[in-house]
Amino acid sequence: MSSLSGYLPYAFALIIAIPFLVLLRQFVYSYINLKNQELKLLTVKSNSENKTHSYERMTLFLERIKPSHLIQKFDNGLAVHEFIFLTEKTINEEFEYNSSQQLYITKTSWQNIVDSKNAVISLLHQTYESLNNNPNLEEFKTVFIMNYMNGEDYIAATIEDLRREILIIA
Repeated sequence: MSSLSGYLPYAFALIIAIPFLVLLRQFVYSYINLKNQELKLLTVKSNSENKTHSYERMTLFLERIKPSHLIQKFDNGLAVHEFIFLTEKTINEEFEYNSSQQLYITKTSWQNIVDSKNAVISLLHQTYESLNNNPNLEEFKTVFIMNYMNGEDYIAATIEDLRREILIIA
């Protein structure tokens, strides 16, 4: 029995240490899980901010390609074909600049944005082709605005779709 009494302090220390080690292990695992959840939340928050920023940029793009804004963009001394060329070039450059935003926008909304851009460019050309008597720039701008106002307001519809989607996301 005396040989066992030498091990008694070690057994006592072991009995005390095991629950402590189990609690320490649980604490470390729960701490790691909390940190992982925190990282996930930060990622989701960052992604949500990127989406919000994308929707804002594309709404600004759509506002800029509205005919009421386009007709104010260039000097009135331009010929009609020069105005059409510069306007189309400006629309395409801004669209290409914002094309990376499609990563954060739904496929349907992106297609609506592309369709709106193409419709404005098409309206520019259709208006020019409908005016056979070589009009001056002021006449062209007036007819261009009237054609847009008489047709479907696809830009406002696209902006409204973006507004609905951002409310769902945010």
